[in-house]
Amino acid sequence: MGSKLKNFGLIGLGVVAGIAGSMQFEASAQKSASPLPLEELRQLADVFGLIKSDYVEPVEDKKLLTEAISGMVASLDPHSAYLDKKAFKELREGTQGKFVGLGIEVGMEDGYVKVISPIEDSPAFKAGLKAGDLITRLDNTPVKGLTLDEAVKRMRGEPNTKITLTIARKDEDKPVIVSITRQEIRVQSVKSKVVEPGYAWLRVAQFQEPTVDDMAKKLTAIFQQEPNLKGLVLDLRNDPGGVLPGAIGVSAAFLPKDVPIVSTNGQLPDSKQTFYARREFYTSSRMSGSDPLARLPEAAKKVPIVVLVNAGSASASEIVAGALQDYKRATIMGTQTFGKGSVQTIRQLTADTAVKLTTARYYTPNGRAIQAKGIVPDLLVDETPEGDGLNGLRLREADLTKHLQNDRDKEEAARKLDELEEEQRLAALEKKRKPLELGSKDDFQLAQALNHLKGLPVQLSKSAKVESKKENTINETTNGNGTSEKK
Repeated sequence: MGSKLKNFGLIGLGVVAGIAGSMQFEASAQKSASPLPLEELRQLADVFGLIKSDYVEPVEDKKLLTEAISGMVASLDPHSAYLDKKAFKELREGTQGKFVGLGIEVGMEDGYVKVISPIEDSPAFKAGLKAGDLITRLDNTPVKGLTLDEAVKRMRGEPNTKITLTIARKDEDKPVIVSITRQEIRVQSVKSKVVEPGYAWLRVAQFQEPTVDDMAKKLTAIFQQEPNLKGLVLDLRNDPGGVLPGAIGVSAAFLPKDVPIVSTNGQLPDSKQTFYARREFYTSSRMSGSDPLARLPEAAKKVPIVVLVNAGSASASEIVAGALQDYKRATIMGTQTFGKGSVQTIRQLTADTAVKLTTARYYTPNGRAIQAKGIVPDLLVDETPEGDGLNGLRLREADLTKHLQNDRDKEEAARKLDELEEEQRLAALEKKRKPLELGSKDDFQLAQALNHLKGLPVQLSKSAKVESKKENTINETTNGNGTSEKK
């Protein structure tokens, strides 16, 4: 499908965060393990010389070499990349849960940047930006023609610098002009609330360094408010991933101590690892003090759980969903996840630059490969009663050019592409629908999760019902007497 929608990105984290890896940081680059191909290196030197001598205008040596490195790494897969000074700085800020920007969650609509939600107390929130606003200009630059990633980069910048947004708002006849000063934004990666007596909602928006500690505090507060909690909804929808320790810690909060959470496999010996529900796997040297999960009530290990996922749930969130599913600790509900099951290791080259390199694949405790397939929910539930909306049109890992194959699913059937007419129909329907606030009273999937926890009927996805009918048809066979029986 040529025009599938990109995942929503968070200003400052960028669209790449929508397909981000569960990252590991290492201080130095690995030395080459095999001899260098001299003939090919000579060709590279020849091309370098030709550009220097014959190109229409002079080109700096540094630019040519940097672009050569960038192209070489980017040719491998969608998640490997050369990180220059700016990109490396942004990556480190994102994993720490802070960035410099405006503070809005955004998507694309009709070529414009659409505000999904302003972050509370952010510059965008204080300037009055609203969910549903369409940003048509960034300073003097029209948004039409820019990718979401390009627009996000323009909205970022240095602290205390200004940017002027031109906004089209439904209830305004004229464009709204807003000047906003960029500030450091601290993202709250974990949110929670008691949605009704006995039932709570815990959302992890992204896995960052503070996530495990933040989740432990929120979960403890839930049990203080509801000592006899009957059910918990763990919301991982649109969670693009992040750092691996966060995923291990969130899983460990609900699983028995010391059980395997996830394993990895790659070329290097240190890429063949198993990660367990132990403190050393979900805390870092930066975190001091006691185990953040030690203060959780014992009931956290037993409370019934529904995990909500969708096509925007990637990487670290898929690790959590896969672990809880394999141990039958939770019911996974929603739609098939993104399928980002590869490890990106950060190899620092200089003080300011690094290479983000795919070094391994992830596997669930039962040995299932996440890469290019994702986690299939136990209960398929659409985003709305009418269907899965724009979520069904999102890009997944398997849609990305040069994506890493799933090495344990050799007979994976080719996925059917939606017809353009159906895509346009769904997009037209979504334009009439106001942006969904996750965890609100209008959250259809949350309502179905609560129904399941209460033992009430759940409205399954229309596609799930179709597949169920197909399966029943296949299972109905004809025996030797010519009569039909069901197996």
